Amino acid sequence: MTKIALLGAGGKMGVRLATNLKGSRFDVAHVEVAPAGRERLKAATGFDCVDRDTALAEADVVVMATPDRLIGKIAHEIINEVKAGAAIIMLDAAAPHAGELPARADITYFVTHPCHPPIFNDENNEDRLDFFGGVKAKQHIVCALMQGPEEHYALCEEVARTIYKPVMRSHRVTVEQMAILEPALSETVGATFALALRKATDEAVRRGVPEQAAIDFMLGHLNIELAIAFGIFPEGRFSDGALHAIREAEPKIFREGWLDRVFAPEAVLASVKDICEPGEAA
Repeated sequence: MTKIALLGAGGKMGVRLATNLKGSRFDVAHVEVAPAGRERLKAATGFDCVDRDTALAEADVVVMATPDRLIGKIAHEIINEVKAGAAIIMLDAAAPHAGELPARADITYFVTHPCHPPIFNDENNEDRLDFFGGVKAKQHIVCALMQGPEEHYALCEEVARTIYKPVMRSHRVTVEQMAILEPALSETVGATFALALRKATDEAVRRGVPEQAAIDFMLGHLNIELAIAFGIFPEGRFSDGALHAIREAEPKIFREGWLDRVFAPEAVLASVKDICEPGEAA
Protein backbone atom coordinates (compact mmCIF):
# COMPACT_ATOMS: atom_id res chain seq x y z
CA MET A 1 0.00 0.00 0.00
CA THR A 2 1.33 3.44 -0.95
CA LYS A 3 2.13 5.49 2.13
CA ILE A 4 1.33 9.22 2.14
CA ALA A 5 2.51 11.85 4.61
CA LEU A 6 -0.04 14.69 4.60
CA LEU A 7 1.60 17.85 5.94
CA GLY A 8 -0.73 20.59 7.17
CA ALA A 9 -3.51 18.03 7.64
CA GLY A 10 -5.41 20.20 10.13
CA GLY A 11 -5.63 23.29 7.96
CA LYS A 12 -8.68 24.18 5.89
CA MET A 13 -7.24 22.56 2.75
CA GLY A 14 -5.62 19.73 4.72
CA VAL A 15 -8.94 18.64 6.20
CA ARG A 16 -10.49 18.64 2.72
CA LEU A 17 -7.70 16.41 1.44
CA ALA A 18 -7.75 14.11 4.48
CA THR A 19 -11.50 13.64 4.02
CA ASN A 20 -11.11 12.65 0.37
CA LEU A 21 -8.19 10.32 1.12
CA LYS A 22 -10.26 8.53 3.77
CA GLY A 23 -11.22 5.09 2.50
CA SER A 24 -8.82 5.23 -0.47
CA ARG A 25 -6.13 2.69 -1.18
CA PHE A 26 -3.54 5.03 0.35
CA ASP A 27 -2.16 4.65 3.88
CA VAL A 28 -2.10 8.22 5.21
CA ALA A 29 -0.07 9.63 8.10
CA HIS A 30 -1.46 13.02 9.13
CA VAL A 31 0.86 15.79 10.31
CA GLU A 32 -0.27 19.05 11.92
CA VAL A 33 1.75 21.26 14.27
CA ALA A 34 -1.09 23.52 15.48
CA PRO A 35 -3.20 22.13 18.38
CA ALA A 36 -6.32 23.76 16.94
CA GLY A 37 -5.60 22.08 13.60
CA ARG A 38 -5.24 18.67 15.24
CA GLU A 39 -8.58 19.16 16.95
CA ARG A 40 -10.18 20.27 13.67
CA LEU A 41 -8.88 17.18 11.86
CA LYS A 42 -10.05 14.86 14.66
CA ALA A 43 -13.51 16.39 14.68
CA ALA A 44 -13.88 16.24 10.89
CA THR A 45 -12.33 12.85 10.13
CA GLY A 46 -11.65 11.00 13.38
CA PHE A 47 -7.93 10.86 12.57
CA ASP A 48 -5.13 11.53 15.01
CA CYS A 49 -1.87 13.15 13.94
CA VAL A 50 1.64 11.74 14.15
CA ASP A 51 4.92 13.60 14.41
CA ARG A 52 6.54 14.71 11.18
CA ASP A 53 9.63 12.51 11.36
CA THR A 54 7.52 9.39 11.84
CA ALA A 55 5.30 10.29 8.89
CA LEU A 56 8.23 11.08 6.59
CA ALA A 57 10.30 8.02 7.44
CA GLU A 58 8.29 5.60 5.29
CA ALA A 59 6.35 7.98 3.03
CA ASP A 60 6.26 7.13 -0.66
CA VAL A 61 4.45 10.41 -1.28
CA VAL A 62 4.54 13.66 0.71
CA VAL A 63 1.57 15.99 0.13
CA MET A 64 2.19 19.57 1.22
CA ALA A 65 -1.15 21.13 2.19
CA THR A 66 0.71 24.16 3.56
CA PRO A 67 0.58 27.90 2.73
CA ASP A 68 2.46 28.98 -0.40
CA ARG A 69 4.78 31.25 1.52
CA LEU A 70 5.89 28.33 3.73
CA ILE A 71 6.39 25.65 1.09
CA GLY A 72 10.02 26.56 0.38
CA LYS A 73 10.90 26.78 4.08
CA ILE A 74 9.22 23.48 4.94
CA ALA A 75 10.66 21.73 1.88
CA HIS A 76 14.17 22.67 3.00
CA GLU A 77 13.39 21.44 6.52
CA ILE A 78 12.17 18.01 5.41
CA ILE A 79 14.30 17.34 2.35
CA ASN A 80 16.86 15.19 4.19
CA GLU A 81 14.12 13.19 5.91
CA VAL A 82 12.44 12.12 2.66
CA LYS A 83 13.56 8.74 1.40
CA ALA A 84 15.13 8.32 -2.05
CA GLY A 85 12.54 7.70 -4.76
CA ALA A 86 9.73 9.43 -2.89
CA ALA A 87 7.49 12.06 -4.47
CA ILE A 88 6.68 15.46 -3.01
CA ILE A 89 3.35 16.85 -4.21
CA MET A 90 2.60 20.58 -3.96
CA LEU A 91 -0.81 22.14 -4.49
CA ASP A 92 0.31 25.36 -6.17
CA ALA A 93 2.97 26.35 -8.70
CA ALA A 94 4.11 29.53 -6.93
CA ALA A 95 6.97 28.13 -4.83
CA PRO A 96 8.17 25.64 -7.48
CA HIS A 97 8.20 28.26 -10.25
CA ALA A 98 9.82 30.82 -7.97
CA GLY A 99 12.78 28.48 -7.38
CA GLU A 100 11.97 27.92 -3.70
CA LEU A 101 12.53 24.15 -3.68
CA PRO A 102 15.75 22.49 -2.52
CA ALA A 103 17.83 20.60 -5.07
CA ARG A 104 17.76 16.84 -4.75
CA ALA A 105 17.96 14.61 -7.80
CA ASP A 106 16.64 11.36 -6.32
CA ILE A 107 13.13 12.55 -5.47
CA THR A 108 10.15 13.60 -7.55
CA TYR A 109 8.55 17.04 -7.50
CA PHE A 110 4.93 17.08 -8.69
CA VAL A 111 2.53 20.03 -8.73
CA THR A 112 -1.26 19.88 -9.00
CA HIS A 113 -4.05 22.41 -8.65
CA PRO A 114 -7.85 22.29 -8.98
CA CYS A 115 -9.69 24.18 -11.72
CA HIS A 116 -12.75 24.33 -9.40
CA PRO A 117 -16.24 23.43 -10.64
CA PRO A 118 -16.99 25.11 -13.97
CA ILE A 119 -19.75 27.70 -14.32
CA PHE A 120 -21.42 25.61 -17.01
CA ASN A 121 -22.07 22.14 -15.60
CA ASP A 122 -24.69 19.47 -15.03
CA GLU A 123 -24.73 19.52 -11.22
CA ASN A 124 -28.01 19.37 -9.33
CA ASN A 125 -29.04 22.22 -7.06
CA GLU A 126 -27.38 20.83 -3.93
CA ASP A 127 -24.09 19.92 -5.59
CA ARG A 128 -23.92 23.30 -7.35
CA LEU A 129 -23.41 24.90 -3.93
CA ASP A 130 -19.99 23.23 -3.72
CA PHE A 131 -18.33 26.25 -5.34
CA PHE A 132 -14.77 25.28 -4.35
CA GLY A 133 -15.00 21.64 -5.44
CA GLY A 134 -13.63 18.48 -3.87
CA VAL A 135 -16.80 17.73 -1.93
CA LYS A 136 -19.75 17.07 -4.27
CA ALA A 137 -19.32 19.11 -7.46
CA LYS A 138 -17.19 17.70 -10.27
CA GLN A 139 -14.11 19.64 -11.36
CA HIS A 140 -11.11 19.48 -13.66
CA ILE A 141 -7.50 19.59 -12.43
CA VAL A 142 -4.05 20.45 -13.79
CA CYS A 143 -0.89 18.45 -13.06
CA ALA A 144 2.82 18.93 -13.71
CA LEU A 145 5.76 16.57 -13.26
CA MET A 146 8.49 19.05 -12.39
CA GLN A 147 11.21 16.42 -11.94
CA GLY A 148 11.36 12.67 -11.49
CA PRO A 149 10.78 9.52 -13.52
CA GLU A 150 7.88 9.44 -15.95
CA GLU A 151 6.32 6.47 -14.16
CA HIS A 152 5.76 8.69 -11.11
CA TYR A 153 3.32 10.84 -13.09
CA ALA A 154 0.59 8.18 -12.98
CA LEU A 155 0.96 7.66 -9.22
CA CYS A 156 0.94 11.37 -8.41
CA GLU A 157 -1.98 12.02 -10.75
CA GLU A 158 -3.90 9.24 -8.96
CA VAL A 159 -3.26 11.01 -5.67
CA ALA A 160 -4.36 14.30 -7.24
CA ARG A 161 -7.56 12.76 -8.56
CA THR A 162 -8.27 11.37 -5.09
CA ILE A 163 -7.67 14.56 -3.09
CA TYR A 164 -9.70 16.67 -5.54
CA LYS A 165 -12.47 14.16 -6.30
CA PRO A 166 -14.84 14.03 -8.08
CA VAL A 167 -12.55 14.85 -11.02
CA MET A 168 -13.46 15.02 -14.69
CA ARG A 169 -10.53 16.00 -16.91
CA SER A 170 -6.93 15.98 -15.70
CA HIS A 171 -4.73 18.26 -17.82
CA ARG A 172 -0.98 17.72 -18.01
CA VAL A 173 0.93 21.01 -18.12
CA THR A 174 4.36 22.33 -17.17
CA VAL A 175 5.06 24.19 -13.95
CA GLU A 176 5.54 27.40 -15.95
CA GLN A 177 2.20 26.88 -17.67
CA MET A 178 0.54 26.29 -14.30
CA ALA A 179 1.97 29.60 -13.07
CA ILE A 180 0.45 31.27 -16.13
CA LEU A 181 -2.90 29.74 -15.16
CA GLU A 182 -2.48 30.85 -11.54
CA PRO A 183 -1.83 33.55 -10.53
CA ALA A 184 -1.74 35.28 -13.96
CA LEU A 185 -4.95 34.04 -15.61
CA SER A 186 -7.18 33.09 -12.70
CA GLU A 187 -6.21 35.69 -10.09
CA THR A 188 -4.43 38.63 -11.70
CA VAL A 189 -7.07 38.71 -14.46
CA GLY A 190 -10.02 36.57 -13.35
CA ALA A 191 -10.35 37.66 -9.74
CA THR A 192 -9.63 41.30 -10.64
CA PHE A 193 -12.30 41.25 -13.33
CA ALA A 194 -14.76 39.58 -10.94
CA LEU A 195 -14.31 42.36 -8.38
CA ALA A 196 -14.50 44.98 -11.13
CA LEU A 197 -17.86 43.51 -12.16
CA ARG A 198 -19.03 43.77 -8.57
CA LYS A 199 -17.82 47.37 -8.32
CA ALA A 200 -19.65 48.24 -11.55
CA THR A 201 -22.81 46.63 -10.20
CA ASP A 202 -22.48 48.59 -6.96
CA GLU A 203 -22.07 51.77 -9.02
CA ALA A 204 -25.34 51.05 -10.83
CA VAL A 205 -26.97 50.68 -7.41
CA ARG A 206 -25.41 53.94 -6.24
CA ARG A 207 -26.97 55.62 -9.26
CA GLY A 208 -30.45 54.47 -8.29
CA VAL A 209 -30.94 50.94 -9.66
CA PRO A 210 -32.49 48.61 -7.04
CA GLU A 211 -29.70 46.36 -5.72
CA GLN A 212 -31.32 43.00 -6.40
CA ALA A 213 -32.34 44.12 -9.87
CA ALA A 214 -28.76 45.13 -10.64
CA ILE A 215 -27.35 41.83 -9.33
CA ASP A 216 -29.92 39.72 -11.18
CA PHE A 217 -29.33 41.68 -14.39
CA MET A 218 -25.54 41.38 -14.19
CA LEU A 219 -25.41 37.68 -13.30
CA GLY A 220 -27.98 36.79 -15.93
CA HIS A 221 -26.14 38.67 -18.63
CA LEU A 222 -22.79 37.19 -17.58
CA ASN A 223 -24.26 33.73 -18.04
CA ILE A 224 -25.07 34.31 -21.70
CA GLU A 225 -22.06 36.55 -22.37
CA LEU A 226 -19.60 33.99 -21.01
CA ALA A 227 -21.37 31.22 -22.91
CA ILE A 228 -20.93 33.17 -26.16
CA ALA A 229 -17.35 34.28 -25.44
CA PHE A 230 -16.12 30.76 -24.60
CA GLY A 231 -18.05 28.95 -27.33
CA ILE A 232 -20.33 27.09 -24.90
CA PHE A 233 -23.30 28.48 -26.86
CA PRO A 234 -21.89 28.37 -30.43
CA GLU A 235 -25.08 29.57 -32.09
CA GLY A 236 -25.15 32.60 -29.82
CA ARG A 237 -23.93 35.98 -31.06
CA PHE A 238 -23.41 39.38 -29.49
CA SER A 239 -25.89 41.86 -30.91
CA ASP A 240 -24.72 44.73 -33.11
CA GLY A 241 -25.43 47.09 -30.23
CA ALA A 242 -23.35 44.97 -27.85
CA LEU A 243 -20.45 44.80 -30.31
CA HIS A 244 -20.54 48.58 -30.70
CA ALA A 245 -20.55 49.03 -26.90
CA ILE A 246 -17.56 46.68 -26.62
CA ARG A 247 -15.54 48.58 -29.23
CA GLU A 248 -16.27 51.87 -27.49
CA ALA A 249 -15.53 50.51 -24.02
CA GLU A 250 -12.25 48.65 -24.57
CA PRO A 251 -9.96 51.71 -24.92
CA LYS A 252 -11.68 53.37 -21.96
CA ILE A 253 -11.32 50.39 -19.63
CA PHE A 254 -8.09 48.70 -20.73
CA ARG A 255 -4.60 50.09 -21.10
CA GLU A 256 -2.88 49.13 -24.33
CA GLY A 257 -0.48 46.22 -23.85
CA TRP A 258 -2.11 44.93 -20.66
CA LEU A 259 -1.89 41.30 -21.77
CA ASP A 260 1.89 41.51 -22.19
CA ARG A 261 2.26 43.21 -18.83
CA VAL A 262 0.34 40.40 -17.11
CA PHE A 263 1.53 37.33 -19.03
CA ALA A 264 5.14 38.14 -19.90
CA PRO A 265 7.43 35.47 -18.34
CA GLU A 266 9.16 38.02 -16.15
CA ALA A 267 5.79 39.32 -14.90
CA VAL A 268 4.57 35.82 -14.01
CA LEU A 269 7.86 35.06 -12.23
CA ALA A 270 7.68 38.33 -10.28
CA SER A 271 4.11 37.51 -9.27
CA VAL A 272 4.91 34.06 -7.89
CA LYS A 273 7.96 35.40 -6.06
CA ASP A 274 5.77 38.03 -4.44
CA ILE A 275 3.32 35.32 -3.35
CA CYS A 276 6.15 33.36 -1.70
CA GLU A 277 7.87 36.42 -0.24
CA PRO A 278 5.40 39.35 -0.18
CA GLY A 279 7.05 42.69 -0.81
CA GLU A 280 10.37 41.19 -1.90
CA ALA A 281 9.65 40.52 -5.59
CA ALA A 282 11.65 42.53 -8.13
